[in-house]
Amino acid sequence: MRETYRTHSEEETVALGEKLAGCLAPGAVVLLIGTLGAGKTTIAKGIVKGLGAAAPDEVSSPTFTLIHEYGDPPAVYHVDLYRIDEPAQLDSLGLEELFDRRAVVLVEWGDRFPEFWPADRFEILLRRRDDTEREIEFRRSVPGGSP
Repeated sequence: MRETYRTHSEEETVALGEKLAGCLAPGAVVLLIGTLGAGKTTIAKGIVKGLGAAAPDEVSSPTFTLIHEYGDPPAVYHVDLYRIDEPAQLDSLGLEELFDRRAVVLVEWGDRFPEFWPADRFEILLRRRDDTEREIEFRRSVPGGSP
């Protein structure tokens, strides 16, 4: 599965995240991939809203805390690996435990450690075209298949 979208504002990107949330079941792992300013946190806001876990204005990048939880019980774990330099540091975060919970796991900068993620996962690639326009590719990787 692979679909490509274009958005022209932050609001459109949030709305696309809400739509994509409908494809995600509890336990899904979603890698958010893109450069600084590409819209990873913005699309996460829409996904979190679409899953009914929090309003978009309650969602922020967990750059310094590394993991935010949304919902009670948590329906979404939002992880940011920007400040993680080595795969060994991932072990201290307890990410593998999150994969076993009935929650969606959103991972910003997940492309930095491709060997760590389950084969069955979603990837959202965000490309900044200009100040407002984004090209967003949504794809699913499955065991034995290609993205």
